[in-house]
Amino acid sequence: MADTTPPAPLRSPLSYAAAALAAATRASGGAIRLAELPFLAQVNVRLDAKGAAADAVGLALGLQLPLEPDTVVRAGESTVLWLGPDEWLLVGPPDTQRELEARVREAAGDEPVSVTDVSAQRTTLLVAGPRARDLLAHGCSLDLHPRAFAPGRCAQTTLARTQVVLVARDEPRAGFWVLVRSSFAGYLTDWLLDAATEYVHGSACPA
Repeated sequence: MADTTPPAPLRSPLSYAAAALAAATRASGGAIRLAELPFLAQVNVRLDAKGAAADAVGLALGLQLPLEPDTVVRAGESTVLWLGPDEWLLVGPPDTQRELEARVREAAGDEPVSVTDVSAQRTTLLVAGPRARDLLAHGCSLDLHPRAFAPGRCAQTTLARTQVVLVARDEPRAGFWVLVRSSFAGYLTDWLLDAATEYVHGSACPA
């Protein structure tokens, strides 16, 4: 007899921390916003940036692959991060990784290309609000001033001694994405919650 037991619902690496993140957001009085953005599609792409595949893949995705180091290009719900001279990370809505992978492979045709679904490797933390840069600066050696790390920039760096991909979102007041490996997500969340206590009920200096 066939097993008719419904599959267990997916649980994100930080599902247990949703209430704590929401509580920290409320306690900050609007200074910061913390949340997990679970299950975002993440597809790693490697190809020759000067080859025909780069233009074809960009056309298929409705955008141009970023060629400037540490930059981000967004079109609709798809975002592409520059990770290296021949490497990018495509980020899309949940459950779109197979579609993204198929579009890239079809567009590349016979051109050499490596396409890998890495969605399960990382989860994404949202850090937003007027004091988001200050919060992140507590644990990141990058200069996060808007002149140095403006919206539309990304970097592979460390935050609280944890390897992350940090993205300055380009929408107004959208804050930052922190892409972190699932195995380190709990530790990094605990660090963010601890650092966020500085901003409880206006205890931090005005922006």
